Amino acid sequence: MKHKQLTITILTFCVAAFSGMKAASAASFSVIADGLYNAGGLSFSPDGNLYVTEAGIGGNGGCVPPASGQGDSLCYGTSGAVTKIENGKTERILTGLPSLALPDGTGAGGPRDIQFDATGKPYVLIGYGANPAFRDRNLGYTDLGKIIAPDFKTNSWTSVADIANYELANNPDGGDVGSNPLGFVIDGNKLVAADAGANDLLSVSTGGSNLQAITTFPEDILANPVFPLSGTPSNEPAQVPSQGEVVRSPTAGLRPSQFATQPVPSGVAKGPDGAYYVSQFTGFPFPEGGAKIYRVGADGTSVFADGFTQLTDLQFDPAGNLYALQYANQSAWKGNFDGSVIKIAADGTRTTLLSGNGLESPSALTIGADGAVYVTNRGDRPGQGQVLRIENIKSVPEPSSAFGVLAIAALGVAWLHKKRIPQPPINES
Repeated sequence: MKHKQLTITILTFCVAAFSGMKAASAASFSVIADGLYNAGGLSFSPDGNLYVTEAGIGGNGGCVPPASGQGDSLCYGTSGAVTKIENGKTERILTGLPSLALPDGTGAGGPRDIQFDATGKPYVLIGYGANPAFRDRNLGYTDLGKIIAPDFKTNSWTSVADIANYELANNPDGGDVGSNPLGFVIDGNKLVAADAGANDLLSVSTGGSNLQAITTFPEDILANPVFPLSGTPSNEPAQVPSQGEVVRSPTAGLRPSQFATQPVPSGVAKGPDGAYYVSQFTGFPFPEGGAKIYRVGADGTSVFADGFTQLTDLQFDPAGNLYALQYANQSAWKGNFDGSVIKIAADGTRTTLLSGNGLESPSALTIGADGAVYVTNRGDRPGQGQVLRIENIKSVPEPSSAFGVLAIAALGVAWLHKKRIPQPPINES
């Protein structure tokens, strides 16, 4: 199986993490939005309202093969949306956005992140999750795999940058061609995006010019990797071997002692030092403790912190603390989707703010002006997505991580949930 492409598929709706740390949290949360369809990124606008993307459930349009090459095709529709949360009420203020999903509405590629510039102008990142060569050929013109600039008043948008086509034309990491942009940040007049399928970090001007790769991320070599057994239940058919199949290495035979896994960058934040910090999802077999946070600066790319498992997002608070989001606390194929929010102080001290207890398959987070952490929860479930406000944070410092933290001085820094064919999103609140 093509492990990079396999990860492109699963990452559209599944991100798992295991921190190697005890939960030490007295935090609680409230649900401020519910009933979302494959909820993705979220961001506050300058007017103080919170906006969240919904990747939608695809539709009955054209289809493309899944990135793994196995399982059902992903089919196109216009069920993607952006939802506004204001004074406890939700309203879909941008609808008809492109969406690509499996027949049951899971595995969705579509609106994955939203950010506002200093003037309040919004930008939305549209995921894809397949080989870009199939996009125009099978689906016709679509904004999947692009950054767009929407106009909420007219329910319209313009295309800013075609990230998927950049991968098709350039393929910076030299591996299998695939694109699945998941997270981005606005840095002045630049948009900086992480493409999980292409394994790179890109920048483009807010006007759409000078699209280029900033860096690519290397494969990781796993020693004595743990693979799922044949026949392991999975909500992604290509995630585990079929009955009687075993994972093979062309050089090491069955169940190799060393195995190369894809990096899969998932989210990006700008640090107080001006560098970009990038979360790593990791590829199959999604090793526990194998995910890192990279620092990308003028002096190159380095590992800032390690010891995580399948990170989806990260964010700095005004004090320079870095918050990392884990989809689950074990490898996805084990079937436990309890997630965690982990705070990393400037001195490298880690605390777990919330772990499990209702935090399930979270996909993104942001920090509010009130100091609370806002998280999209159940981001892999059409019609069941939520936005949580984590409050009453009283976390206890963790013991030293067994995996270590590379802190830089002076820097502020269910499984088996029932699958169903959901009803399409509606435009009412």
